[in-house]
Amino acid sequence: MFVQQTNYLKLCINMKPFTSLRVRLPVLVLVLQVILLVLYAYFVTYDDNANAKFQNNETNPMENSMYRDYPYFADVQVMIFIGFGCLLAFFRFYGFSGMVFNFLTATFATQWAIVMQGFFQFFYDGKIHVGVINLLNAEFACAVVLISFGAVLGKTSPVQLLVMAFLEVPVFALTEWAVLKYIRINDAGGTILIHLFACYFGLGVTFVLYRPSLNEGHAKETTSYHSDILSVMGTLFLWVFWPSFNSALTFKGDDQHRAILHTFIGLSSSTMTAFALSAVFNKRGKLTMADIQNVTLAGGVTVGASVDMMISPAAAYALGVMGCTACFLGYKYLTPYLAKHMRIQDQCGIHNLHGLTGLISSTAGICAILLATEETYGPSMYQIFAHRAPPEGDAKLLELQQLIPGLKPGLGRTAKEQALYQMAAVFSTIAAASAGGLITGLVMKLPFLSATTDEDCFDDEVFFDVPSDFDTTALLKTSITSDEKEQINSVGITKV
Repeated sequence: MFVQQTNYLKLCINMKPFTSLRVRLPVLVLVLQVILLVLYAYFVTYDDNANAKFQNNETNPMENSMYRDYPYFADVQVMIFIGFGCLLAFFRFYGFSGMVFNFLTATFATQWAIVMQGFFQFFYDGKIHVGVINLLNAEFACAVVLISFGAVLGKTSPVQLLVMAFLEVPVFALTEWAVLKYIRINDAGGTILIHLFACYFGLGVTFVLYRPSLNEGHAKETTSYHSDILSVMGTLFLWVFWPSFNSALTFKGDDQHRAILHTFIGLSSSTMTAFALSAVFNKRGKLTMADIQNVTLAGGVTVGASVDMMISPAAAYALGVMGCTACFLGYKYLTPYLAKHMRIQDQCGIHNLHGLTGLISSTAGICAILLATEETYGPSMYQIFAHRAPPEGDAKLLELQQLIPGLKPGLGRTAKEQALYQMAAVFSTIAAASAGGLITGLVMKLPFLSATTDEDCFDDEVFFDVPSDFDTTALLKTSITSDEKEQINSVGITKV
């Protein structure tokens, strides 16, 4: 008993007070939960599909929107909590933190996004009306936060991550609302509003949180056999459910059908290309697990902006190859350059998997818009490209509504005009995300948010009670080999 008490006292003496979560995390969680509880109590209510008052003997339960939206929500749930969680556990001594911080951050970000997006998109009669579709949209906002998290993985505390989610979700919700309401674009797969926003927000944060000593690598910044297996399991979950992610918010019917086809074809081609590139660029002609974990997913992002358009299966295949190649070369050459010369330590390479591929996807979407004709699409062109539909009062609108009942008036834009608006959305989204990331980074840098020292990065022991077989001592006695450094530089994260 005396020995245990002595050991406990030594532990208390040696504990670094600025990393202790005993006060900071409970207080922050309490404050956030009180804010959420008050907002939910005063503003959140059921939508018509979840409200018992609107159900009667003429209501067909099977027509409830839950049956349409829940399968996609469930698929995205798997991606968020299992796919991202496993993928982020690739570091040998940071598996607890990668998975658990993902769990904590995702849970809060989804709760917070229901309110923030609700005020902008689902607010009427003084209330935010909530249904499964709100949860689905909130999980897309959550994916934005988790992608940004990848840029600072291993270098932040759970307190800092909650603060990042608290600030990023409102900036994203505002940007999403402004782009969709005023610029009005086609972005079915979330290339611009999810991938590009998340990427450049995360880069803004990591720019402010720059740690010069980490440019030469860190003794604990390594993977292991088991951590790589766990991480590639996350890749497989993301790969399998990505078609649901890209098609969830498209028009039901042929649009959604094409979205699923294009996503699968793009993922398949990027996977094949990733294996080939990994073997070619490896000095010993072998496969690198970091490439399999990340570059294989590039096709899912690259087809996003044009995923519901008539681009042809061949174009989807080509986009997968292009996205994979850009992503792979980005990991190999661009990520080290950004860290060394531009103070951007992109820990998981989100600029490669979400930034470069997002820019390629946005360009492909603009090309698809410019090439779209009624000959290819028929009258449904004005449903897919809703802002090109004739405005209210136009005689052509009445003709089209005879062919497509329920077609809404548009803005009468030409293909060139819509393409210019797409470009405007890309630049404005990147600008808003970068500014928001820089401001958030400054807040996260405040000394009372339990930030870790450079020495304690990538180490579960800083924030967790670890089991007896967790030992970094042997590792710290050895230097990082050149092969490990090469693998560290190529390690990265997805998206969604």
